[in-house]
Amino acid sequence: MKELKHLNKYFKKYWFKLFLGIIITIIARLFQLIMPSYVNNSITVVEQYIKTEIEKSTAQELLMEYILIIVGAAILSGFFTFLMRQLIINISRYIEYDLKNEIFDHYQKLSLNFYKKNRTGDLMNRISEDVNEVRMYAGPAIMYGIQTLTLFACLIPLMFIKAPTLAAYTLLPLPFLSVLIYQISKVIHKRSTIVQQYLSTLSTFTQEIFSGVSVIKAYALEPQTNSDLTKLAIEGKEKSVSLAKVNAWFFPLMILLIGISNILVIYIGGKQYLAGEIEVGLIAEFILYVNMLTWPVAIVGWLTSIVQRAAASQKRINEFLNQELEIKNNPTNTLTIKGKIEFKNVDFTYQDTNINAIKDLSFTINEGETTAIIGKTGSGKSTILDLVARLYDTS
Repeated sequence: MKELKHLNKYFKKYWFKLFLGIIITIIARLFQLIMPSYVNNSITVVEQYIKTEIEKSTAQELLMEYILIIVGAAILSGFFTFLMRQLIINISRYIEYDLKNEIFDHYQKLSLNFYKKNRTGDLMNRISEDVNEVRMYAGPAIMYGIQTLTLFACLIPLMFIKAPTLAAYTLLPLPFLSVLIYQISKVIHKRSTIVQQYLSTLSTFTQEIFSGVSVIKAYALEPQTNSDLTKLAIEGKEKSVSLAKVNAWFFPLMILLIGISNILVIYIGGKQYLAGEIEVGLIAEFILYVNMLTWPVAIVGWLTSIVQRAAASQKRINEFLNQELEIKNNPTNTLTIKGKIEFKNVDFTYQDTNINAIKDLSFTINEGETTAIIGKTGSGKSTILDLVARLYDTS
């Protein structure tokens, strides 16, 4: 995740909203944790009524009280979840806006050499597709990550406090899940990088085709162009399918392991109930706990995929953001422009082709004079104008 450190400055910029979003996320999850305990209490009340330990009116009053608490907790949890999304998801959009502006601003400062070495489609893909992947990390990944950590931090200790043996068996599949996630995430990172590179290649190809469509039509090159695009699209599809196959392992594995946990709750809990060690309501409570863990556990794989894809995209963005500016202008004094232009033994070589366009050129144009530069194609006329405008620095 070292590439994603670039976003830390934006997190600092919006730290208050992010902090508030985190607090609200924790509150929303805590209200969610209230419900299983009162389901347990409700089942216990019914069990006590069946055993004639309490009267019908008392049972009804208690059930109504518990139902109101469950409904109230659900409403409050939903309300705070809404606020959470309004804060954290909006922050991701602000960061997306800032990052796109940073990239575009940097693009404008880079020299013509940079644009000769890099294709337009690739530049466009990094400021669009790659930034979108990063946005998913800055918003949904953080939001769901906090939810998951909060549930794990609160729910697992609570389960051990209520029934240590049952909790140990229930959570037994989780370590295996961690190992699987770690192994699969490494593959995802590698393949997602390749997919993003192919998206850039495809964007570049289509941009060049649209720019030169008049030439394609003039020389009837449509069949050849379509064939080239088909080959490129098939290759890109294979890379995307390769990534999708790895991602496809996550949810089935999660569902399998959660299913095993449910079976363990019913089997071990049933044995403990028959032995008189726990109440039947606790089994229902633990089933709810396991199902509450289903989404967070399942989402760990999704979060891993998002973070890996974002890291791959941010690495591609950083490659351009870390490009040093070739042309730097840091005058210490204010200059008076008089119009005199002078070249003294100027050489210039294009970096992308290593063509020596100008060699040992000297001339002077005084203010108010007109000078004509003539020569055959490729002799360096346009290069001289580019050097005067300082679109390049001399070699």
